[in-house]
Amino acid sequence: MKTKQDGVGAQLSFALYGAANRVVRLHKPFLDPLGLTFPQYLVILELLSGSPRSVGELCERLGMETGTMTPILKRLQIAGMITRTRDVNDERRVLIDLTDASRAIGNEVRAITGRIRAACQLTEQGIQALRRTLDALGHPAAE
Repeated sequence: MKTKQDGVGAQLSFALYGAANRVVRLHKPFLDPLGLTFPQYLVILELLSGSPRSVGELCERLGMETGTMTPILKRLQIAGMITRTRDVNDERRVLIDLTDASRAIGNEVRAITGRIRAACQLTEQGIQALRRTLDALGHPAAE
C-alpha cells in the first residue's frame, strides 16, 4: 500500500521545483508590462544595486554560468536596457551598465519584491527563515 511518503510528492526536489515555478509565475504579471523575463529582471535588479558590473561579477552574484548569462545580456542590450563595453583597464572584461530606459523603470522593478512577498503570504520571519534554509541548501558551507 502506498503512503504519502512514496512517490514524487514526497521528494524534496519536487517541492522545490513546484515552489520555484510558482514564484517565477507570480512575477510574470509584473514583468510583462516592463518587457522583462524573470532572468532579465534579476540582472536589472542586481545592476540597480550597483553598476557597472563585469559579466563575471553578475554571473557570480546571480549564480549563473557565462553561457547562460551572455544571451540574457544580449537580449537586454537589443531591448535598450543595458550597455556592454570593454573595460579600458582590462580589455578582457566586459562591463554591463544600465541605460536611461532601465533606470526609468527602476522603481517599478524594485517594487516587485514587495508584491511577491505579499503574494507568498509569509511573515517577514518566515521569509527570512526560508531564505536561510534555501541558501544553506544552495550553497552548503562544506562541499
